[in-house]
Amino acid sequence: MKRTTEWKRKLMELATGTVLFDECMDRHTSIGVGGRADALVSPESVAELGRIVAFLRAEGIAVFFVGNGTNLIVRDDGFRGVIVSTKGLRAVRVEDRGQDRAAILAEAGASLAEVVALTAKEALAGMEFCAGIPGSVGGGIRMNAGAWGSELKDVIESVDLLNGGGNIMSCKREALQFQYRDLALPEGACVAGGVFVLARGNREAVEGRIREILRTRTGKHPLQYRSAGSIFKNPKGMPAGKIIDEAGLKGARIGGAQVSEMHGNFIVNLGSATARDIIGLIELVQKKVLETKGIALEPEVKIIGEE
Repeated sequence: MKRTTEWKRKLMELATGTVLFDECMDRHTSIGVGGRADALVSPESVAELGRIVAFLRAEGIAVFFVGNGTNLIVRDDGFRGVIVSTKGLRAVRVEDRGQDRAAILAEAGASLAEVVALTAKEALAGMEFCAGIPGSVGGGIRMNAGAWGSELKDVIESVDLLNGGGNIMSCKREALQFQYRDLALPEGACVAGGVFVLARGNREAVEGRIREILRTRTGKHPLQYRSAGSIFKNPKGMPAGKIIDEAGLKGARIGGAQVSEMHGNFIVNLGSATARDIIGLIELVQKKVLETKGIALEPEVKIIGEE
């Protein structure tokens, strides 16, 4: 007990941002479920993030990094360790790269929506596909977020990584191992920010494409309910939502969780769902799709916490 009190005291000393102990994670995930984490901390600078992570690693305390909590399910029994939120790291700026190009430098906690809005304002083309993706820059890079045939890896020049020792290193795109909906990171590392290089374009064209994508998303996605976004990765050659639909699983329900009747690759919280409901429904969909279609669906969402 003494040791527990000591690390909490030290964490409070290191953090200028918010520190919450024994915090319910249903308040911090887009799908609205999750048990208590031992602590949730939100550093206000990259330097502070580094100090906190170095301390927690030295103490042997489990760490998990989150952005906006949009691709995350925390189990009902919570997380034994510290969840580090990058929401306080929100700096975004534009850097000129000559007549035809410019770079956007964004810290991990900046929202993708904010970056997309900046590209429209600056008439920069190349990130319109991110319109409507609800996550943060850090989470988007970590998941190699994408839509409409494009992914963040296509526009990234470099990524700032915080290693397990709390030090920042800038990694060029060529040195990074991007995969479909994933970026392979060294053990204990997290994304602290990224640099996106975009082409100078026509403002009306960029804004028009963004509006078109947002209209399409509004018509296809169940935005009236809380969700974690796309639940499964798309198998090669066919969208997961179509596969789930063909397996007759739209509307399938466990407790307060339901496979969306609007889009098969969304599981929505009808208002009373638990993490157990959602995870049970994920497993049901996987089982039925494997039985009926012979396809093994791989979750896109991250599931953490105590069984």
